[in-house]
Amino acid sequence: MNATSADLIEHVLPAQSGLRQWVLTFPFSWRPRLGSDGELLRRLTRLAIATVLDFYTERAAAAGRLGARSGAVAVVQRTCSDLRLNPHLHLIVLDGSWSEEADELVWDGLGHLRTREVGEVLERCVRRMERHLRRHRLLRVETDENDPETALAASAVSGQLPPAGPQWTIGLAPLRPQALAYDKPRCASLSGFTLHADTVAGAVDQEGREALLRYVLRPPLAKERLELRPDGLVRINLKKAFADGTLAVEMDPLSLRCRLATSVPPPRLHTLTYAGVLAAASAWRPRLAPKPAPDARSEAPRKRTRSYRMWADLLARTFAIDALECPRCKGRMRLIAMITKTASIERFLTAIGEATELPRRSPGRAPPYWRSRVLRRLASPNADDDGLGQPFPES
Repeated sequence: MNATSADLIEHVLPAQSGLRQWVLTFPFSWRPRLGSDGELLRRLTRLAIATVLDFYTERAAAAGRLGARSGAVAVVQRTCSDLRLNPHLHLIVLDGSWSEEADELVWDGLGHLRTREVGEVLERCVRRMERHLRRHRLLRVETDENDPETALAASAVSGQLPPAGPQWTIGLAPLRPQALAYDKPRCASLSGFTLHADTVAGAVDQEGREALLRYVLRPPLAKERLELRPDGLVRINLKKAFADGTLAVEMDPLSLRCRLATSVPPPRLHTLTYAGVLAAASAWRPRLAPKPAPDARSEAPRKRTRSYRMWADLLARTFAIDALECPRCKGRMRLIAMITKTASIERFLTAIGEATELPRRSPGRAPPYWRSRVLRRLASPNADDDGLGQPFPES
């Protein structure tokens, strides 16, 4: 999270451009399929990016700047704050457009964004997605809500049961027509979709720009929000209360593992996408990228040799912890050697009183589905045994 956001700030995003976050969420009926079909999610992501970038191009053309272009970095998030499956898109878009004048690239900000314009972008995006799905026959003609496979596929979204596996045979459910609505400033909803575009980080707000990037690149769950209860259940404290006042959700450890499994993206799915002038193939990207800082030992600009960042650098950048400062003399520490010989490692660990033997690994076992008290209650609320006269173990 921190390494990628630092790389975007220092090597990708133009320093003169402000950033705006566009968040697109999909209808509940689409989420089971999008959670397992990485190729389909990639297509819809491209359509969403193209629609937003077209809006910036049209605004620039209306102002008389033909040929102007913008850019975006798209991040796929897969879960809600309670780890339910919810594939949605975070688009960090250059809040304006670049145009070429006399062999120079000139930046022009978007200015005021109206809530009505957000609704127009959402309407166009939904139309393009529906047209694409109909062309490739990915929309179901009829839906059977009582079908067991459909119910299992939706379990990962509802969070009431452990999530089912990939559902490749069923298509996406047709959208239920709903009128365009505006719930908040620069926030629109239509037929189960929502589009939010109210978060902005200006070009001069360096801390805000990097904080916004860290937010969209965050992991599914922060360790501080996870709590093991005395009764064996796991509590997830929510970042923000739900509409019904819920502040936390509790589940058994198996259900937590199932939700964590759905947060893993499908194979060969890029969760970070560059588009527009920020795309790798764009001829403007090298011209817009921030110039590297000069080397302290010479006036020549420092070349970027690798994207790897030392752990000490990330600690200093994220938590303001200088891990290379000696706690005694406050001097600078440096790496002297890497100890790789087993005898030397054992001698060092023995000297500081640490264990020298690796812990044994427990043998593999089958998933303990019926050891979960929550699942037992859901399957048979009045049953106290496994059907064979044996009581359920509590651990």
